[in-house]
Amino acid sequence: MANCNIDFGPMKKRVNVTEPYLPPLEEFIPYLKQIWDSKVLTNCGAFHNQLEEALCEFLGVKHLSLFTNGTIALVTALQSLRVTGEVITTPYSFVATSHSLLWNGIKPVFVDIDPDTLNLDPEKIEAAITPQTTAILPVHCYGHPCDVDAIQSIADNYNLKVIYDAAHAFGVSDEGGSLLRHGDLSVLSFHATKVFNTFEGGAIICPDASTKHRIDQLKNFGFVDETTVDAPGINGKMAEINAAMGLVQLKTFREIIARRKAIDTTYRELLSGVPGIRCLQGAHGKEGNYAYFPILVGADYQLSRDGLYHRLKEVDIHPRRYFYPLISDFPMYRGLPSARHDNLPMAVRAAEQILCLPIYPALELECVKEVAKIIAHP
Repeated sequence: MANCNIDFGPMKKRVNVTEPYLPPLEEFIPYLKQIWDSKVLTNCGAFHNQLEEALCEFLGVKHLSLFTNGTIALVTALQSLRVTGEVITTPYSFVATSHSLLWNGIKPVFVDIDPDTLNLDPEKIEAAITPQTTAILPVHCYGHPCDVDAIQSIADNYNLKVIYDAAHAFGVSDEGGSLLRHGDLSVLSFHATKVFNTFEGGAIICPDASTKHRIDQLKNFGFVDETTVDAPGINGKMAEINAAMGLVQLKTFREIIARRKAIDTTYRELLSGVPGIRCLQGAHGKEGNYAYFPILVGADYQLSRDGLYHRLKEVDIHPRRYFYPLISDFPMYRGLPSARHDNLPMAVRAAEQILCLPIYPALELECVKEVAKIIAHP
């Protein structure tokens, strides 16, 4: 636990933007012993299958395929739908979103974001559609739902696939149930920094059994049976030790979310009156997951965004500028016509103002108060 009984002096413990949740070791050891005794380490072992079933029940979905990480899941999702040509996506995300397109030989087409949600702006999508466009790849940024109805309407009108990068959106619901039911596929990440983690891991939410069957084959090199390979698949299988971690952590997920919610609430209360600091809108729908706590540092704040970033680091508080730079600013993308800053004014502004503050279950509220105090009086 972070001890933060300080008065603007150095923290007694480094405070990062996030910290992986680890269950008590004694809860994990019996699973580890079963793995050792069974000698089944991977290839759809008992814990792998149990976690798939448990996650389907917990998330309210019918079919789910586990993966070694979220990036390989994104790459496979696109392959499974045979997406080609151009795909409309957001410049405001982690690079894995667009990298998955390049791995499939697909051209990313960047579209600007909504200034309030920082999600892909549906009003900008239609103008970016060309005869080569085959899909839309939006991101539920920070776990806040995209405008799924507007995006699906556009996709239906132009016969486009929709694959949601839902890396941040584990456990998020809207009025109709799980947010993950939207689109042709949704992709989760279970990286150590996520609200639900398996050390490393990911998953694809599948609409039916036949789609799951194809994805299961693609994540196992494309094997159909012992001697038949019918597609250039990849090694995306989740190992048993990762699945075991997921089974243990799932037991306390509600408590984890309650803790994150308390931190979120405390930040909002303490930062609400600070000039130049805007907290993004809270979780949408029935239940959010408080995956991140992003603030926007405006021109009327006492410091620049980077000035505040470095001020916090001086006292061993380490926020992150998620997402800066924009994906579209990296060398492999910036030559694309859609990557021009004049095409992405809202995304450019967000990337210049964003700062994600520390939020994780073990973060004490006293520490949250100290972070807020330094922001209010830098």
